[in-house]
Amino acid sequence: MAFSKNFVWGAATSSFQIEGALEADGRGRTVWDAFCEKPGKVHGGDTGAVACDHYHRSKEDVALMREIGLQAYRFSLAWSRILPEGVGQVSEAGLGFYDRLVDDLLAAGVQPWVTLFHWDYPLALYQRGGWLHEDSPKWFADYTRVVVDRLSDRVQHWMTLNEPQCFVGLGHQTGIHAPGDQLPQAQVLLAAHRVLVAHGLAVQTIRQHAKKPAVIGWAPTGDVPVPETNSAADIEAAREAYYTVRNGSVWNQAWWLDPVFKGEYPAQGLEVYGADAPKFTAEEMRTIRQPLDFLGLNIYNGYHVRRAADGSVEQLPRQLGNPQTHMHWNVTPPALYWGPRFQWERYGLPIVITENGMSGHDWVALDGHVHDPARIDYLSRYLRELRRSAADGVDVRGYFQWTLMDNFEWAEGYRYRFGLVHVDFNTQKRTLKDSARWYGELIRSNGATLPA
Repeated sequence: MAFSKNFVWGAATSSFQIEGALEADGRGRTVWDAFCEKPGKVHGGDTGAVACDHYHRSKEDVALMREIGLQAYRFSLAWSRILPEGVGQVSEAGLGFYDRLVDDLLAAGVQPWVTLFHWDYPLALYQRGGWLHEDSPKWFADYTRVVVDRLSDRVQHWMTLNEPQCFVGLGHQTGIHAPGDQLPQAQVLLAAHRVLVAHGLAVQTIRQHAKKPAVIGWAPTGDVPVPETNSAADIEAAREAYYTVRNGSVWNQAWWLDPVFKGEYPAQGLEVYGADAPKFTAEEMRTIRQPLDFLGLNIYNGYHVRRAADGSVEQLPRQLGNPQTHMHWNVTPPALYWGPRFQWERYGLPIVITENGMSGHDWVALDGHVHDPARIDYLSRYLRELRRSAADGVDVRGYFQWTLMDNFEWAEGYRYRFGLVHVDFNTQKRTLKDSARWYGELIRSNGATLPA
């Protein structure tokens, strides 16, 4: 069984991870620029200063997309490349880069899917209070307006935010990502609330000002609970685990998605967070709940659960020697069945897998090629589960492989490679991996070449 005839196959990247050119054409600094300069924060002292030099090599990279056969390309815009101070003066050079990129993509037959924010918050705005500042949602909406005015005559697919669980939880609570803060839970939840309001204002801005009909979503993330068996009890236990809010953590689904799709914070979450929960108005909740066209899901792995004899949800230990990627993420293909299914059942919105992929032990072999059979096997296993999800009635609209090319992997620097394209970071030579050619064949068959 193939995917639906209008299914979209693509690959994804983010601006800070590939662009480099951190001081080119007046680009403003970001929290990630500053974070990389702090000793011990990024593996090996690596920085995003050059990364994949995509800012200067975008035409070459679009040609690679065309060679692979991508139908769509999900990429993020660097807020501070467009507005060096985060607000105010627009950089024509920075905005012009994305303007040309969109033209090049369309000329290559690749549909642009734009993410407005993928973690690289303008440093100037962070120094004014960042997401904790009461004006931060408006700052984001004003930035969105600049982008929409320039690109929406050609761009129709938009995502507001990528993985708020990460940039709030890792950036503001545990501090292992930029900006590196370790804030009290009340402040973390206040930042999260303003992130959600920013999302809502951005959606309103796109709807009001887009020059072409807009298709809008966003891209949360999180590990997926997988039921140990197909019994009703275990399935319900997995569903419960997926949407449970736990004190001391922002890693959940309901706290982020219920406001966006239901206009309310989950009662269980309000009870658990207690006095740390943010104060909010009815108007703010109406702003957060804007009509969306799809739910983007970034899914990489999961964990197994079952309904225990006492009625609780029991998380099962990993099996000895369970398969893991080079980054030590567990290989859990059923996550790409249960994640879309649970979200579809709860929110009823079409699903797009906006990220999925694996880090591998990839290098250029003596024959000049990059052989990555583990990635091909990984993708085959996961995509079979996504196909099963669609066959069981989930409205799955697209799939974006993470990532187009090896890049700067945040706090892990350059030691993990997720790309379909190998990048020699010393020479910037690009080499299509075996998985890129496999993926191209899969796209041309609309998934029919997947094993049964």
